[in-house]
Amino acid sequence: MKKIQISPSILAADFSILGQEIKKLEQGGADMIHVDVMDGHFVPNLTIGPPVIKSLRKYTNLPFDVHLMISPVHKYIKDYAEAGADIITIHPEATKNILDSINHIKNLKKKVGISLNPNTEIKTVLNYLEQIDLILVMTVYPGFGGQKFMPEIVKKIKDINKIKKEKNLNFDIEVDGGINFSNSKIVIEAGANILVSGTTVFKENNGNLKKNIETLKLT
Repeated sequence: MKKIQISPSILAADFSILGQEIKKLEQGGADMIHVDVMDGHFVPNLTIGPPVIKSLRKYTNLPFDVHLMISPVHKYIKDYAEAGADIITIHPEATKNILDSINHIKNLKKKVGISLNPNTEIKTVLNYLEQIDLILVMTVYPGFGGQKFMPEIVKKIKDINKIKKEKNLNFDIEVDGGINFSNSKIVIEAGANILVSGTTVFKENNGNLKKNIETLKLT
């Protein structure tokens, strides 16, 4: 099994000192930085755009794991690639042609992720699994931080992992949404190897980032 990695979501960070927060995450043992990009259209919230990501890039050498919850996504991919994204994850519902968007990300020399909302079936992306680096399984409906984990999505993680093994594929399985100390083990056992967590990383144990990141990996 692949090494378990933690990708803390800066959605739960102090936005007035984001650069310092990212530095602390690196010092605390984070494997990458998860950046939630929302447009107020595809999802009901607004967050940050390419200029902010570009300004944050100098604070760490960790990969920027950028989750684009925007529609139409295709025309903005280049902006996020140039701003400093290392992994660009898109939703199949947000593009007219999934394969075109996958190839666009690849041509920009970035890793490709596809995200599945709780109501998005695996069959939607079945034909693209050989072309991507990562599947992001949402265990909440995207748009807001701090939501409760949906345990019924664990089966989807297991099903994706089964397909991955049967086809001998090598993509990462990332899980995002209400991940905490009580459910991290469940999703890891189901096949996830990258956990996105915001509230738990930043708020538990009086904000002890190192302890929280380590606990998520080991629970």
